[in-house]
Amino acid sequence: MAIGGKSRVAKRSSSVSYASTVTTVVFVTLCVLGVWMLTSNSVSSPQTTTTTRTVTDTNSDIAFSGSNEEQPSKINEDQKDKAVFEDNPGQLPDEAVKPDDDKVSESDDLDKVKEGAAVEETRHGLQGKESAEEQEKQKMSETQISEESVLTQNQQSKQNGLKEVEDNKQMSNEEPIKVHQEETINNQDPSEDQDQIRVVEKKQITEKPKERPAKKKKKHAESIERPLEKTMIGKSKKDDVAEMEDEPRVNKPKIQDQLEEDEPKGTKQPNQDQLEEDESKGTKQLNQDQLEQDEPKGNKLQNHDQQESQVQGIDNATFNDETKDKPEILNTTQTDTFQSLLKTKTNQETTEKDTHIEAQQQHESTSEETLGSTIPKESTESKNAWKSQKAQSENEKERRRDESSGKEGLYGYTWHLCNVTAGPDYIPCLDNEKALKKLRSTRHFEHRERHCPEEGPTCLVPLPKGYKRPISWPKSRDKIWYNNVPHTKLAEFKGHQNWVKVSGDFLTFPGGGTQFIHGALHYIDFLQQSVPNLKWGKRTRVILDVGCGVASFGGYLFDRDVLTMSFAPKDEHEAQVQFALERGIPAISAVMGSQRLPFPCRVFDVVHCARCRVPWHAENGMLLLELNRVLRPGGYFIWSATPVYQKLPEDVEIWNAMSSLTKAMCWDLVTIKRDKLNSVSAAIYRKPITNECYDKRPDNNPPMCEENDDANAVWHVPLRACMHRVPINPAERGTRWPAYWPNRLQKAPYWLNRTQMGIYGKPAPQDFVKDYEHWTRVVSKLYMSGLGISWSNVRNVMDMRAVYGGFAAALKDIKVWVMNVVNLDSPDTLPIIYERGLFGMYHDWCESFSTYPRSYDLLHADHLFSKLEKRCKLQPVLAEVDRIVRPGGKLIVRDESDAIGEVENLLKSLHWEVQLTFSKDQEGILSAQKGDWRPTAYQASI
Repeated sequence: MAIGGKSRVAKRSSSVSYASTVTTVVFVTLCVLGVWMLTSNSVSSPQTTTTTRTVTDTNSDIAFSGSNEEQPSKINEDQKDKAVFEDNPGQLPDEAVKPDDDKVSESDDLDKVKEGAAVEETRHGLQGKESAEEQEKQKMSETQISEESVLTQNQQSKQNGLKEVEDNKQMSNEEPIKVHQEETINNQDPSEDQDQIRVVEKKQITEKPKERPAKKKKKHAESIERPLEKTMIGKSKKDDVAEMEDEPRVNKPKIQDQLEEDEPKGTKQPNQDQLEEDESKGTKQLNQDQLEQDEPKGNKLQNHDQQESQVQGIDNATFNDETKDKPEILNTTQTDTFQSLLKTKTNQETTEKDTHIEAQQQHESTSEETLGSTIPKESTESKNAWKSQKAQSENEKERRRDESSGKEGLYGYTWHLCNVTAGPDYIPCLDNEKALKKLRSTRHFEHRERHCPEEGPTCLVPLPKGYKRPISWPKSRDKIWYNNVPHTKLAEFKGHQNWVKVSGDFLTFPGGGTQFIHGALHYIDFLQQSVPNLKWGKRTRVILDVGCGVASFGGYLFDRDVLTMSFAPKDEHEAQVQFALERGIPAISAVMGSQRLPFPCRVFDVVHCARCRVPWHAENGMLLLELNRVLRPGGYFIWSATPVYQKLPEDVEIWNAMSSLTKAMCWDLVTIKRDKLNSVSAAIYRKPITNECYDKRPDNNPPMCEENDDANAVWHVPLRACMHRVPINPAERGTRWPAYWPNRLQKAPYWLNRTQMGIYGKPAPQDFVKDYEHWTRVVSKLYMSGLGISWSNVRNVMDMRAVYGGFAAALKDIKVWVMNVVNLDSPDTLPIIYERGLFGMYHDWCESFSTYPRSYDLLHADHLFSKLEKRCKLQPVLAEVDRIVRPGGKLIVRDESDAIGEVENLLKSLHWEVQLTFSKDQEGILSAQKGDWRPTAYQASI
């Protein structure tokens, strides 16, 4: 290649003679300078190891430090003299450790090696003719010059930068460059100096081939910017101005600082002189061309490292259990960019600039933690120390356990609308018409109990006509959109009792009920006055409301810091539980029929029944004995019903039966109080805290349960007309009342055995604390700001796989409630959740959940789907997720990467917006939002 009319051959022919002449002149000049310095300055320099090179460019007349390109060979000579630099490693010359970034071919390298060798031979010949005294003077003068050239770190860095840029310019112009290299090492004789020069040059040669991929980009950038060059500083400024125009939205000072912090050891930063000069002038800018030059092993590899740096924020906050008090992952201005970046991970090559920028911002705050080693993992040994509902429930129903890869054609899965009578209110396990037709009896409300299909439905529930996004809490407690729950039967039958009324486009809730027409708050205060020991929101935290109606009682107990589990059957009181959920009040569809309620024993502080229409005295008090099972020893049963205060024959008969039954159960009738405003009365009973009364009963009726009857076994376990003894072992759950709220939230229950292994492999109390710390960190650092969730629009939350309830506990300061679900085959930790003042229920996610469609704003699934894959297909599970999440609602999934991918495909086929998905070390996180999309075709009738 010829440039400027000069061929490479011409350069080579004149290079030796020209180099010889220049060397001679420079050498003589240095000698004269050395003599002068000796006569004027007698200070000796400290022992240093310095390399100084002077390069003359005939075009620019700029002298700077540079590096000569050599042939990569003879590494053993480099190793031979390595000890020379070990005397003072802090002064290690940059030429010895930093490779050049010049773009040059191998043939050019060979030519320059020969040219350099010729220069060396000429210089050595001249030096051999000098006297020993002159060599000593030369050595001292060169040492002085070297000392002045390395006075500060910044000066040396600038020289290195000038060297790199000028070398690039030198090669692109293909003009002859004459090099004169001087190197001195104190306390060594001149012959050793000459050997050292060769060793250093060979060491530089061996490092050059590694830099070739980056040299192409550097040469291209130099050729573009060459017309702008007048001085090196001028070039740097113009680069920075151009970069500012390219990236106006980048916080450039932070990125430059982060580049310096994150640069791997041994990797040379691009254009260091420009960066430092701009920093000294307050113009810390980032040059995109410089970023490209910083890729010695290829652009994709660097972008991969940047992508890993980008997700350090997730690694730190979402999965770390060891590091505390880290900075926030995302501030509000970073959230949208963060989501967009990770959501479009398949388009990384088109968004490399944004990826790098966000990577630096994320890594700046969370660079100390990694993803794979920090997710709490369940210990396999701990499974032997915990019971599960699957093991406890002797009569568990058999179900299909089909294995499903779930990875073929999921994205293109065709969905249909459910072709069922229930329409928009379809609950698969409560509206199974085929199973209901086969029932032999409905005496014990079997037709209101769960009867799930053999296979979970894969159809989608349609939206009610005119459906709107729900009204936010707390306004939703007073009114909801009529079209969202378009049922008027309750308004017609219960309007006079202030249950619900129709008001234009809204259904309004005056806050009344059958027993508290004038409002729930007055009724709540009336109960507190009747039994001061209730202490709403302190001693009494979690209660069960049976036959809740529209759940106004539980809705207003939030004002007293009380959490209420409300339930009622799906019966002729049309959509009463659906009203409650639409209002933002916790409730489930359930009935006291033939099976145990899906709650552990001894967990509720209070059980409440206000005209709940339950025949408590029937069949030897079987239903009331079920309440006795779930009521905490020392807890209260509040019965506000007509038999308490009316004297009709039927009421008197029921009252007498209840009096006998409660006495036989050793319940203490604390008081009967009358509410004059509402013209009702309430009888309040208290469960015993010892077995003394049981042992003194003349008749064993109701009988005590057998010792092998597990009071915590509830899944498909029939009701039993017996009572379980009160625990007497001080270390057993139920012997002491929990700490007052909110202290009970953070304290490990007293009955957690330190000798028992926790879920994550530590002693159970430590496991509990670790879990709480983990979820507090995850929620505060990621969920609050990093997933784009508008928490003001979130009210009803479900943790689909709760362990200790740490996720719900971390949300305690937000106006939400969390339904904690403990899975059928998971360790039975639900009693722990209740003990800390939270609530939940048992469930099998291979079946439909007992709630209405469009019930929840947010579902959280932590390592759920990877476990479900072993027992059932994920398609019906995701159809169930779609059923119970409101349009606009969110799903957060943390799971194994394979499960994340499968869930993502299914969600996309459901037209959910997958806003974030990321996997690392076989673990991942996904955040998605449900839209309004519904298929148009209905499923074929069966």
